[in-house]
Amino acid sequence: MKQRKILVTGGAGFIGGNFIHEWVDTYPHDQIFNLDALTYAGELNKHEYLKNNRNYSFIHMDITKAEAISELFQKKQFDYVIHFAAETHVDRSIIASQSFLKTNVFGTQSLLEASRAIRVKKFVHISTDEVYGDLDVHSTDFFTEQSPIQPNNPYSASKASSDLIVRAYHQTYGLPVNIVRLSNNFGPFQFPEKLIPLTIIRLLNDEKVPVYGDGKNVRDWLYVSDTVKAIDLVFHKGIPGEIYNVSANNGKRNIDVVRTILRELGKTERSVEYVKDRPRHDRKYAMDASKIRGLGWKPETSFEQGMKQTIEWYRKNTSWWQQLLKEEFGIL
Repeated sequence: MKQRKILVTGGAGFIGGNFIHEWVDTYPHDQIFNLDALTYAGELNKHEYLKNNRNYSFIHMDITKAEAISELFQKKQFDYVIHFAAETHVDRSIIASQSFLKTNVFGTQSLLEASRAIRVKKFVHISTDEVYGDLDVHSTDFFTEQSPIQPNNPYSASKASSDLIVRAYHQTYGLPVNIVRLSNNFGPFQFPEKLIPLTIIRLLNDEKVPVYGDGKNVRDWLYVSDTVKAIDLVFHKGIPGEIYNVSANNGKRNIDVVRTILRELGKTERSVEYVKDRPRHDRKYAMDASKIRGLGWKPETSFEQGMKQTIEWYRKNTSWWQQLLKEEFGIL
């Protein structure tokens, strides 16, 4: 089998990092290039075991540096690009949106242009269910790949914009692309600002857990290993130009997610602190994943099983998240 040269952007992050672990184990003959700017949510300790792997290499680079990206692509002649790199935290986008537009929109365009120039065989763009906007909390509807995009915050608007640019490069230049829209992920190596790791860590530290508004916002949760398998499937079987929703039809209210963690850790609701809701907080996300199920994918890890595994991972890896908290927030 011919060795494939695959560029993974954002491989120092949560989903990208888990993706690299799974890919290296499954396809050990492929050459993996992990390109990451190492912003606050990126760290390389998760890949320490790969340092002596000749088929893995790290490239410290910002995807918004178009000239450097172009030169890199010309030099390395990648066969494929799997694009995870993004600013992803909604709260941060509300406070300071410029970096989200710069990375998620212009960074994506620089990768697309470099990919077009060397004629990569496929460009897989990782996106989010948030581009569709939200549903009423009592709605039984689901967003499909044909649903209009109606983002409600700067983060989701930047991702919707990047989706459109990816589509345009397929339509205009014939670049083989796929867009993968993910529901909320959880699992090992997720940065502590996200709901599930934040809740676990706060409770392990005997601290209060903040819950926005009434806590009844609904999110569809998917364990990260199932996400990685879905992206692998789209990479190999996705039809060029197509969008694929990836979700487990596992909608849960935020407060119920927190309550699950409370039970697992033997805590009570006295540990919950309801706080002022953020501006235009989307009420409910729900996607129809029939299309990717038609390719043969289905989630293998239940929410309950994934939560137990995630809690256990954070319990066993306190030094990992304590170091991140110290570096980012100056605590611990």
